[in-house]
Amino acid sequence: MGGGQLGRMIAMAAAQLGYRCHIYAPEKHSIAAEVSAGFTCASWLDQAALSEFAQNCAVVTYEFENVPVAPLAAIPEDRMAPGKLALEIAQDRLKEKQFIADLGGRPAPYARVDTEEGLRDAVEQVGMPGILKTRRDGYDGKGQWRIHSLSEMDGVRVPQGGLIYEGFVRFEAEFSVILVRARDGSVKFWDSAQNIHKNGILAESRLPAPKLVGEQVEEARELARQAADALNYVGVLALEFFATAEGPVFNEMAPRVHNSGHWTSEGAVTSQFENHVRAICGLPLGDTSTVSTRVEMRNLIGGEAADIASLLADPRAHLHLYGKAEAREGRKMGHVTKVG
Repeated sequence: MGGGQLGRMIAMAAAQLGYRCHIYAPEKHSIAAEVSAGFTCASWLDQAALSEFAQNCAVVTYEFENVPVAPLAAIPEDRMAPGKLALEIAQDRLKEKQFIADLGGRPAPYARVDTEEGLRDAVEQVGMPGILKTRRDGYDGKGQWRIHSLSEMDGVRVPQGGLIYEGFVRFEAEFSVILVRARDGSVKFWDSAQNIHKNGILAESRLPAPKLVGEQVEEARELARQAADALNYVGVLALEFFATAEGPVFNEMAPRVHNSGHWTSEGAVTSQFENHVRAICGLPLGDTSTVSTRVEMRNLIGGEAADIASLLADPRAHLHLYGKAEAREGRKMGHVTKVG
């Protein structure tokens, strides 16, 4: 479910293992469908289409966390991996933070915002500066506003779904914990890269990560393992963290393969995409070891993917273009990995 670049790369990994993938997405032009054996173009709310789609699939997975949950009742639970619970939690920033806090993790300080008056209460509780976020449908910096003064709250209208206000976190680096969990509950982790964001979008992931990240990875991994177990998760799961002087602070969770794990295609023995397919299809998990002491991944955003010859001038470069027709500002068009 989902027709973007993550679905495309999952389908390519599945084909290498001999599986045929069928894409379900509401968008008529799907870059995942270009490399797949079948394509259903239908609304997420079309339960009849979803049911027919599921009946023709041995296993159903998803490439992004904003698939509406209610219509998924048309798909048998034992056929979905990961399951619906991970979607329900990851789709709502408030539920996500409460879920992590209940496991003993430490999210950024936050407060629920249901009304305009409640926003001022939230700011008083958490302090300024902070970030006001939609509870749903936010990614790559979308649906977020920085608040530095009381005057910036004038005119804010709280949508029906509510908002969440988060305090700023002073951190030295950002990193991800990416794991894969098999149907038997066994878990493997990839090494954690340092993530560098620009304008709210991941720009680069680099290995090895700074020393402070290395010191905090085990604690972050334990939280990620607990989250995966609590969700009875099957597949690849990513949790993003801030490395701070007080320890790892949870940022957000992605119940899917993740942009910060793209380096694993060339930089690990088994990529996140192949291991996701192995997990959901009940196969043994592959080795997640890093193959070099130095690996880096750079996202190609907007027009950065235009000059292919220049990108490949470095003989170490592995270029992944997603086949998107239009390069827009802030749009991920591909990525480049370098190993060694």
